[in-house]
Amino acid sequence: MASSSKAKKKTVRLASGRKRARQDVKLNAANTALRSKFRTVIKNVQKAVVAGDKTKAAELFKTAQNVIDSVADKGIFHKNKAARHKSRLSAKIKALAA
Repeated sequence: MASSSKAKKKTVRLASGRKRARQDVKLNAANTALRSKFRTVIKNVQKAVVAGDKTKAAELFKTAQNVIDSVADKGIFHKNKAARHKSRLSAKIKALAA
């Protein structure tokens, strides 16, 4: 029998555990949405860089910084990961000028 990636979880007996499971579903959905937004914002900046549009890339990078910082503040990613992404994007935009 092939096991699926979304294996059925056991039901929790304790009321506190059931509540925790309900909360986890909501938190998981919120984190997934934020992670997706993070990736989308980075891709948008990278596309502008590849296209060679420095003004658009710089504009997108400004909005990307806010998203990246908010995701890091919420603890979805480590602060250093956020800093690394911002640094690399910034370097790519600066390289466009040269």
